[in-house]
Amino acid sequence: MASPLIADVIRPLNAKTAWIYDAALVAGFSLVIALGAQVAIPLPFTPVPVTLQTLAVLLAGCLLGSGRGALAVVAYLGEGFAGLPVFSGGTAGISHLVGPTGGYLLGFVAAAFVVGVFAQRGAARSPLGTLVMLVIGNVVLYVPGVIWLGVYTGMDRAISLGFLPFVVGDLLKTAAGWGLLTGMALVTGKAHTT
Repeated sequence: MASPLIADVIRPLNAKTAWIYDAALVAGFSLVIALGAQVAIPLPFTPVPVTLQTLAVLLAGCLLGSGRGALAVVAYLGEGFAGLPVFSGGTAGISHLVGPTGGYLLGFVAAAFVVGVFAQRGAARSPLGTLVMLVIGNVVLYVPGVIWLGVYTGMDRAISLGFLPFVVGDLLKTAAGWGLLTGMALVTGKAHTT
């Protein structure tokens, strides 16, 4: 049975070169996530910026699957912890993991993995499945983010600082991701034709 993942449409059949393809996908998506982090709008009332990072993380899981998608996020985090300026605002360092937004960074890994599991099971083959997959990915991303932010601000303030201001933006990013994934599925033949 053919893989339901869009990234596997042109996957090399030769096992000797397939790992190069996988490594390129992981490295490429770690760069996409880093670029999404640079499209950042800081909000004066919260330590959490508005970025395109969440969309990039969800696309990594949707397109690459659970393993490669999560690995792309881990690679991105490793780059930032190693000192490369890949975090929002061109920053880096381990302080991001232990700071107020550290839960979101950990949530990125979980979200890419969970969305990837859904994609591997064929959720992206239908427009409704794609939408549900993206919404679940956002929830998975926000849970550790808001909980960890609550350690710094208290849970009531964490919801008002780390979730509510981002709902509209995340709805727009989800709609953009849905359109992109649905279009890609149609072009690659990964959508249901019935």
